[in-house]
Order: sequence, then C-alpha cells, then structure tokens
Amino acid sequence: MLDTSIVPTRYWHLLEDGRVQCDVCPRVCKLHEGQRGLCFVRARQDDQIVLTTYGRSSGFCIDPIEKKPLNHFLPGTPVLSFGTAGCNLACKFCQNWDISKSREIDTLADAASPEQLARVAKELDCRSIAFTYNDPVIFHEYAIDVAQACHEAGVKAVAVTAGYVCPEPRAEFYRYMDAANVDLKAFTERFYKYVTGGHLDAVLETLTYLKHETDVWFEITNLMIPGENDSEQEIHAMTEWVVKNLGPDVPMHFTAFHPDWKMRDKGNTPAATLTLAREIALGKGIHYVYTGNVHDNRGGTTTCYGCGKALIVRDWYVINEWNLAPGGTCPDCGTQCHGVFEDQPGNWGAKRMPVRLSA
Repeated sequence: MLDTSIVPTRYWHLLEDGRVQCDVCPRVCKLHEGQRGLCFVRARQDDQIVLTTYGRSSGFCIDPIEKKPLNHFLPGTPVLSFGTAGCNLACKFCQNWDISKSREIDTLADAASPEQLARVAKELDCRSIAFTYNDPVIFHEYAIDVAQACHEAGVKAVAVTAGYVCPEPRAEFYRYMDAANVDLKAFTERFYKYVTGGHLDAVLETLTYLKHETDVWFEITNLMIPGENDSEQEIHAMTEWVVKNLGPDVPMHFTAFHPDWKMRDKGNTPAATLTLAREIALGKGIHYVYTGNVHDNRGGTTTCYGCGKALIVRDWYVINEWNLAPGGTCPDCGTQCHGVFEDQPGNWGAKRMPVRLSA
C-alpha cells in the first residue's frame, strides 16, 4: 500500500559530494540516502528530500487563542491546535519535548487530511487552526495545504514558531498564514548557539520579514530562564531592537520558565522578573506587553497606550471585561488598539478540549 504520509518536497539541492541538502531551515542538513534531518520528519529518500509525516499528528486539541499566546487576534475564540513529531532546534529547555524531541512514529497517533481538518474546525466553531506544540516549519507542505483548505472554509491559520527558516520557504509559508507567534528565545548568539543549537540572526530576519513584507498579524514570546536570558541588559537590548526594527505595536509576551527536559537544574522564573521585563519594555515604548505562565491580572490586561484605559481585562485566558469600541479603538480617547478584533470577543474562556479525528 502506498504510504500517503510520505510526500516530495521542493526545498533541497544535490551537493557535489553526492549528499542532498535540505534548504527549509538554516540548519541545512546534508543527508545520505536513508538519513533523516535533525528535525526527524524530513528525510532523504530516492535522492530527494521528502516529508515523512504528511497528514499525521501527535494529537488535536481546542485551546483558547490566548494560549498560543495571541492576545490581539480574535480574542476569546477557540483554536483547533495540533503538532507533529520532531523539531529543527534542539532547545535544552523544551517544554513540549515529548512531542518536539520524539523520534517515534508512534507519537503520530492521529491523522487527518487538510480537508478533514478544515471541516472539523468549522463544525466545532473554531475561528482558526494553529500549527503548534512543535514548529510548523518542519511540516511546511502539510501546514500550507491545511491553511489553504481552512481558508476555503472561512477558518484562519496561525503559526506558532521559532522563526528558524530560510528566506524562500519562509515567503511561501507566510503567504498562507493569518497570524503568528514567534518565539524570540533570547537576544544573544551565545544562548542560541549553546542552548538551542541555532542562530539568532535568522530569527531576527524572520521578524523583520513579517513586519515589513507581509500582512500577517504577529506577536513575540520570550521565555525567561533564570541565569540564562533574563538579565536587565539583555531585555533592554531586545526591546530596543524591537522598537527600532518592528515598531511599538508588536505585542510582546514575557513568560515564566519551569524546569523541564535537559534544563531541570534551573528554578522557576520569579514573577518579579517578568514584571521587571514588562516595565522595561513599556519604558522603551512598546505599547502592548504581557506576562505569561503566572497569575498576573495587570500583566494580562490590554491597555490603551493613549490614555491608559483598560481595554481587555483578562484572568489567565478568561476575558472579564471588554471595553474596545467598534473598530478596535479606545472608547475614551479614540486611540487605535492594534490587532485583529471583532466588535465582540469570543466566549471560549480557558477550556481545553482534546479532539480525536482518527477512527
């Protein structure tokens, strides 16, 4: 029987020494026949690079959109979320390591065609579908096909990503995305090299591309790890770069780390560290700054940068107050709140609902 989970890809080329180089991400894995890239899901087969997990997932779940986190994209609405196995980075602190670091096909217990996913999302009243839990860059072809099917059904597409991707596939990928959350893991090359196995510049290029060459709504997350990427100096440098290169209207989320995978020697991020990062970012002129993975009503509230009015008051993922005027403006001073808003928020709240699609 033909294995429909294996599909050919376009981003690769043959090297003079006979190896085939994958050109999807800056890792540029160079493979002999039968080898897999570090991501696990892209492999060399019959002298080309194939995706080995098309249509297969580690599971599906309906989440609040704020969990991605996206606070300015259809607030309060449910999003059908899924990932696959593998990842193209090697973060020692990965908090989805059972999925992203998996090397077992058995992890991919659920399966669905793009058309089935679009139909299910629509039937379950999900306003969007999110490629998350691991990076959709590595299942590029499947993610794009799902996004196209969802658009035909009136469902938006969301990428939760580390932004570690080469220019040509990046342009194709984001042509089909409506929103993204990009994980800016740190602001030093040392951290990226020794803690993630990647490089900072490629991520900054993705952020700059999203801002200046697409209409994709995106927000930035920084997971703050004690002693690794949480210094005041680093937060000053990061937020200065964001304001200078992306402008003040890209929301930033500073989120708390908990010990996991290969970084269990670090403690949880103190809430005070997140609060300080938020204050630094606001002081640099960023209009929307949030704290995450902690209970912090102030850090979860969307505030008008014009007059200070609380526009969206959240308790974790629950919206307790909605004060945006139609068109996403402040009702007191008329300042525009940047994002993708409707006149009223959704009411999904904090619910998390697993969904089984396979028979």
